Amino acid sequence: MEALLLLLQGHPGLSVVGFAMAFRCVHYMQRNLPVPKVVRNDAFRYWKWRNLSVSLVHSTLTGIWAVTCLVLEPKMLQNIFSFHTPASYLLVCVSSGYFVQDACDIIFTGHARGSWEFLIHHFLVLGSFLYTLFTQHYVAGANIALLVEINSVTLHTRLMLKLAGAQFTPLFSVNKVLNLFTYVFFRLSAQFYLTWFIMSNYSWLDHAGYFMVTMILMNIMILIYFYRLMRADFFPRRKSHVEQNGTHSNNSTKFLND
Repeated sequence: MEALLLLLQGHPGLSVVGFAMAFRCVHYMQRNLPVPKVVRNDAFRYWKWRNLSVSLVHSTLTGIWAVTCLVLEPKMLQNIFSFHTPASYLLVCVSSGYFVQDACDIIFTGHARGSWEFLIHHFLVLGSFLYTLFTQHYVAGANIALLVEINSVTLHTRLMLKLAGAQFTPLFSVNKVLNLFTYVFFRLSAQFYLTWFIMSNYSWLDHAGYFMVTMILMNIMILIYFYRLMRADFFPRRKSHVEQNGTHSNNSTKFLND
């Protein structure tokens, strides 16, 4: 593992490109998996389903990985600036590769306009993660940030069920409760913990201003998404412009669809 860490740290840019290509391979491999008929018969839904399938693989992998790293090395919770392990550095490399791949998929398939919220999110994350990989600072912080991927598992499942027209099934009902729980305990908690840490140690952290601005922007986004989630799943309102699958008629691909 130490040898791998030295290789990754010596070529962080190439490492990210390599993992981006790996996730692209996942994208191609899952083309032959079964897809609901309602999804396959619509070009936009089919693209979205494939995109979410790769996202689900990433979230499952990195969410479990992030929790494992923190359980094995709880010191990362106290020293997010300089302490990290080979496994946590590799985790950030892998996740950065996914975000590069997903941003390219959105842009080059012509869905950038409808998915601009995804792109803003990805660029904010990539800016922080690439800084981390090249400077080897805040690796533990990136690891804590990746706890949100536990929530992303239920979040992506939610959207895939809606694409398949299964939002009135028992599975969707169970998932929406799990999604709310993981949103609070893994997404909101992780984000606000990092914000508190940066604010408390602002005077000595390198480039604290950059990370503080990034965290504030991310906090605003996740609170807006949380409001949308609560409104859509627990306080629904009838809207003529929202289709049954939860997407808007103009093919908008918001991070949290109603």
